[in-house]
Amino acid sequence: MSVAPQRLPESRLPATWLGWTAAVLTVFALVEVVLRDGADPDIEPTLLWAVLSTAPVAVARWAATPAALVIAGAVYGVLAQERPFPSTAFVALVLTAYLVGLRRTLAEVALVVAPYLVLAITQPWQHDIGARLSTVGLLAGVMAGTALGRSRRTRAERAAHQATEQALADTLLDHAARGERARIARELHDVVAHHISMISVQAETARLTVAGMPEEGRDQLTAIGDTARAALTEMRRLLDVLREDSGSTVELAPQPGLKQVGELVDEARASTGVPVRLVVRGAAVPLDPGIELAAYRVVQEALTNARRHAAGAAVDVELDYGPDALRVRIRDTGPGPAPGARDGHGVLGMRERVGMAGGTLSTGAAPGGGYLVSAVLPIRGAR
Repeated sequence: MSVAPQRLPESRLPATWLGWTAAVLTVFALVEVVLRDGADPDIEPTLLWAVLSTAPVAVARWAATPAALVIAGAVYGVLAQERPFPSTAFVALVLTAYLVGLRRTLAEVALVVAPYLVLAITQPWQHDIGARLSTVGLLAGVMAGTALGRSRRTRAERAAHQATEQALADTLLDHAARGERARIARELHDVVAHHISMISVQAETARLTVAGMPEEGRDQLTAIGDTARAALTEMRRLLDVLREDSGSTVELAPQPGLKQVGELVDEARASTGVPVRLVVRGAAVPLDPGIELAAYRVVQEALTNARRHAAGAAVDVELDYGPDALRVRIRDTGPGPAPGARDGHGVLGMRERVGMAGGTLSTGAAPGGGYLVSAVLPIRGAR
C-alpha cells in the first residue's frame, strides 16, 4: 500500500515561520555587506546577491528546489565578484537543502548538490586557501542539509508504513473475528435447534399419548409445539443470513463434543508421529452442548497450531472437570512464542468461542518452556 511520504512532516514547518526566517536572514546579510563594503561605490550588485542568497527561504515550503537553485546562483555571483559569502546566506543554503532532502526526490537532491560539487572541484585550483575552505564548506553544508532531510523523511515513511501495516492487520483480524462469530452462530444454531425440536416433538407426543388429558391441557401442549416450531423457523432464517454473509457452505455433520477429543488426540498422534497425551481429571460428565463444542474447538485449534509452529514437539491435552468449571490445557514442548509475536486468527477464534461460552482463554509461553493454551469454561449444569 503506497503512502505519500513527502507530506508527512510538512505540518511542522509553518509558512509564517519560514517567512520570518527569510526576513531575518536577509536583514542580517544586508547589514553584514554594508558594514564590510559600505565604502565601495559598486556595492549594489553585492547587496543584490545578498538578497538572492537569503530571501528564497520564504518560498522554500512550496518550491524548495527552485529556492535552493536561486541561492546556488547567488553563491556563484558573489564568488564571481571575489567577495566573501554572507554568513547568514550559509544558514539559508543549509535550510533549503534540508527542505529539498525532506520533500523532494533523489534526482532533485542531486540537482541541488551538483553546483556546489562543481564549485568545490574547480575553485580550489584557482584561488587561495581561504577560497578552497569556503567552497568545500559550502559543499559540506548542502550535503549535510540534504542528508538530514532524507533521514527525517525516511523515518516518517517508515512510521507511516508501520501505521498502515497495523491498520491492515487490525482490519484482517476484525474480518476474521466476524467470520468466526458467524461460524460459531451456525454451530450453536445446530445445538439449540436440536433442543427446540425435541421440545416440539415431546409436546406433540404428550398431547397424543396422555389419556384423559383435559382439553385445556391439550391446547397448552399444542401452543408449546407451535411456539417451538416458530422459534426454529426464525432461527433457520437467521442462519440463512449468516451463511449468505460469510459465503460458507452448510455443515450437515453433527456438532462434536468432548467425546470426540480422544479422536482428535489419536489423529494428531498418527499424523505427526510424536507423543500426544490426553489427561482427564475429575468425573467426565456430559455438559452443555455449547460448552462441549467450545472445548472441542479449542483443543482442535491448539493441536493444529502445535503441528504448524512446533513440529516434532510432544503435546499434552488436559481436561479437568471441576465442580463449577471445565479447565482445558494444551501444552507443547516446542520453542514457545516468538518475541513480539501477535495472536493469529486461530487464537482469535479460540478467544471468541470461549468468550461466547462465558469463559476465559490465555495463551503464551509455558513455565519451563513450550507454548500453553489454557481455557476455563463455566459449567452451568451437567446433563
